[in-house]
Amino acid sequence: MNNTANLTSHQDLWRNVTVGNTTWVYRPAVNSALNDAISVVIIIIIIINMVSLGCTMEVSKIKYHLMKPKGVAIAVVSQYVIMPLTAFCLAKGFQLSDITAVVVLVCGCCPGGTNSNTLTLALKGDMNLSIVMTSCSTLLAMGMMPLLLYIYCQGFPSVRNAVPYVQIILSLVLTLVPCGIGILINTYRPQYSKRVTKVGIIIFLIFNVVTLTLAIIANGRYILTVLSPSLLAIAGLMPLIGYCFGYVFSAIFRLNQRERRTVYMETGCQNTALCSTILKVAFPSEVVGPLYLFPGVYFVFQLFEAAMIIIVVQFLTLKTPKLLSKIYRMLSKTDESISLPIAKWEADLSANLDQNFWPQICLKIFHLIRNPSLQLIQY
Repeated sequence: MNNTANLTSHQDLWRNVTVGNTTWVYRPAVNSALNDAISVVIIIIIIINMVSLGCTMEVSKIKYHLMKPKGVAIAVVSQYVIMPLTAFCLAKGFQLSDITAVVVLVCGCCPGGTNSNTLTLALKGDMNLSIVMTSCSTLLAMGMMPLLLYIYCQGFPSVRNAVPYVQIILSLVLTLVPCGIGILINTYRPQYSKRVTKVGIIIFLIFNVVTLTLAIIANGRYILTVLSPSLLAIAGLMPLIGYCFGYVFSAIFRLNQRERRTVYMETGCQNTALCSTILKVAFPSEVVGPLYLFPGVYFVFQLFEAAMIIIVVQFLTLKTPKLLSKIYRMLSKTDESISLPIAKWEADLSANLDQNFWPQICLKIFHLIRNPSLQLIQY
């Protein structure tokens, strides 16, 4: 039986649906041409997005990280365990309707996007690992995304056997074509890669505005569905949970600080353009309604929260060396075992903060506090 037909013929998907304490029934847009125009614009967006992603991929770096797969393996597990499970728990916790829950699940099961690479750069993370993570999660999405959707959709009876898995796989396969074009550009014409990426970002932003405008015209008051309190809460919590658990997961396996920043940024950032494309192309419009715009709401929250993280990290990066310099000076006056010249230590610290420094400082402070002859030192 055709999965799309199952979805379209299901009488209860949009009947008495409660989203954000608002009961409503979705009716498709009257202007089918406008609806088709939105689909075309979204497809253009994903093509641009995937070409830009391909332009960041370097085969040699991918091979290097695959030879030492610890960081990549941890990152991929974070991507395809933490985010889908988070999406499922939030959908159940907020008691979403089945079709709305599937939309959230599709977003949670998507691979990482190109914006995670930019944010990793701003965080001074491991850019090579970031690019390899995005590349691997995108390739694995062809198998992992349908599998995870099948597993988690078992918790939503009305759509359990109605999700268009074939169309989703087809959409994922087709997105690899522009990605491959980007890889070819970066391999054989690397001088054009950065230019293509910059132009792609500008076009990406412009077409997003066009999509939003067309969606408002086509869907009218139903556009407020994606701004319901429950979906706004989910869009805010999902990336935040991804960032937090991504850091915890990478810390458990003792990755260095740069790798930890990369893993948690890659975990929380989803390829929202791919998600919107799948929702708009693979699902019938009378079923998904305006909910294909939910990934856009998620995109806003993930950027805002990532920006807050970057600001906090940058602030601590600037303040920490000064604070540690004071601590070091105090320790050097009370502990003769510290013989490293302060000037050299401060220079090394400002250049690269070793992750093992914190345990050493904590141990020294512990011995310092236990010293009965400790005297306060003013600075």
